[in-house]
Amino acid sequence: MAAGLGTRLKPLTGLIPKPMVPIANRPALYHILRLLSQHGITEVVVNLHHLPDTVTSYFGDGAWLGVDLRYSFEERLLGTAGGVKNNQGFLGDDTFLVMSGDALTDVDLTALISAHRTHGSIATLAVTEVGDPSEYGVVVVDDNERVRGFQEKPSREEARSNLCNCGMYVFEPEIFQRIPPAEFYDFGTMVLPELLRDDLAFHVHTGSGYWNDVGSLPEYRRGSFDAVAGVVSVERTAREVRPGVWVGARTLLSHGVEIRPPVLIGDECTIDEGTVLEGPVVLGDRCVLGRGVHVSSSILWSGTYIGPDSVVSDSVVAGSVRVGRGARLAGAVVGERSMVSAGGDIGDAVLDAETEMGPGEV
Repeated sequence: MAAGLGTRLKPLTGLIPKPMVPIANRPALYHILRLLSQHGITEVVVNLHHLPDTVTSYFGDGAWLGVDLRYSFEERLLGTAGGVKNNQGFLGDDTFLVMSGDALTDVDLTALISAHRTHGSIATLAVTEVGDPSEYGVVVVDDNERVRGFQEKPSREEARSNLCNCGMYVFEPEIFQRIPPAEFYDFGTMVLPELLRDDLAFHVHTGSGYWNDVGSLPEYRRGSFDAVAGVVSVERTAREVRPGVWVGARTLLSHGVEIRPPVLIGDECTIDEGTVLEGPVVLGDRCVLGRGVHVSSSILWSGTYIGPDSVVSDSVVAGSVRVGRGARLAGAVVGERSMVSAGGDIGDAVLDAETEMGPGEV
């Protein structure tokens, strides 16, 4: 499922769809496809809507990732269940897996599918335990892991469960009978509650592993930092030059650069002398950091330039952004292809893509 608009991640999704937002310098969807391939799931269809060419041009037929990748274009959004129904011909008459293409996870998919076969029911939901149920839709189950109810973001006091629906489902093809064709239909709010209403058994699987829906800017930062810190298993193409420090190919680090892990630096970056990278920090490919730059607890996408003596802290700076000399970004989120002039001072602010900001404007 990769057709959503990613509105809660704006301005990062201003020029790219949410599945292409980078985590550890690879698109979120890259990590999902790699996980599927690792578990022997190689026939994959991806539904698309927002900026679809960005996805198809990057992944192609998926052969380079070990999957046979096909695409389904939705002129209008059909919802999670409607999008699956639209691909009934591809999914056929066998058990199938549905996953979000824009989450971050290393959940054991083999164990999830095995649990589904053991339950023998029409559906199995992957769930994870959360500390604060009020942030999520939670699933209420009995001692046999059969689903008995749902609560949408209940207060801590009212929560009957701390199991969060991860948006990963294993279904039997009979589920198609529950989804009307060519209509907007949703699993979480429509199909699954209807199964409950009709007293049709379906279950959950609480597996070990990491899951983050990357559904908001704070969660995106957390997921990215967890990836560089090794909390979640993702592929890093850079080389680990010392514990917690990964440096990509053809990257130039000047003498006197100070790096405090965890830090991931992409390919073909140039980092001038006197620069401090205070992790967690992720630098995308082809980033250029001038003399005396200080970056801490931040993510910089590919092609970004940070001018000398600038400070970037607790921020997300998207691709091809130019930050002038002596600028300060603290808690900022800067959209792609934006420009911050020399001496610009951005506090807790969000700049849309392709914005030009001079000193004193924020």
